[in-house]
Amino acid sequence: MEINKDMTIGELIEKAPEKAEILLNAGMHCLGCPASQAETIEEACDVHGIDVNELIEKLNA
Repeated sequence: MEINKDMTIGELIEKAPEKAEILLNAGMHCLGCPASQAETIEEACDVHGIDVNELIEKLNA
């Protein structure tokens, strides 16, 4: 599965729950928050000040 910045956090966690640790290590500690489930990876990166391209690279490694 190719992970991209337009996927929602909820979709990512549903399809690849093992990737949650990468998100947590990047500083996204609100994975259980209902609002985060509908947020895209890019939107979450913007909110948390994370470089979306670096995160996507780590998620796809």
